[in-house]
Amino acid sequence: MTERELLQQYRASGELDVLGKLYAPYMSLLYGVCFKYLNDADRSQDAVMQIFEELIDKLRIHQVDNFKSWLYTFSRNYCLMQLRKDKRVQQVDIEDHLAESEHFLDNSSDQLWDEVHFEKLETCMLTLNPEQERCIRLFYLEQKCYKDIVEETGYDMNKVKSYIQNGKRNLKICMEKK
Repeated sequence: MTERELLQQYRASGELDVLGKLYAPYMSLLYGVCFKYLNDADRSQDAVMQIFEELIDKLRIHQVDNFKSWLYTFSRNYCLMQLRKDKRVQQVDIEDHLAESEHFLDNSSDQLWDEVHFEKLETCMLTLNPEQERCIRLFYLEQKCYKDIVEETGYDMNKVKSYIQNGKRNLKICMEKK
């Protein structure tokens, strides 16, 4: 029986043994995905089982065409949400983050971020209005998602997005002037 047929049968019947047949071939792959994000064997095993439990409802709601890619994406998102819930998201050093995010200020990845650049960046951060500066720091340096920033600051979701977008633009302009 193909994956598509198993999916259709599960959606129609809700039988767990059908879901088990669909899920079992991917358990070891999912363990690897979970371990990549969670870096803990026990938590990764637990995540694989929790993902199965969540699939019981999710697959009856969502129309899935490519099970393997959908399952990978669902599993990755599950692990990222676990990291956020546990507040285990590692704080990223500003140098590492800016070097990896070449689109942040549209600088080429070849440019080295030395002390002078960081001083310019900090000086430019101080030119932003307080809302923009706070949202930029939370989003890029503390790697918080929009929702977390909304909760922490009390700003409206659209305001948070606007502060980040305008703050990036203002930083870019300021950095080009200095």
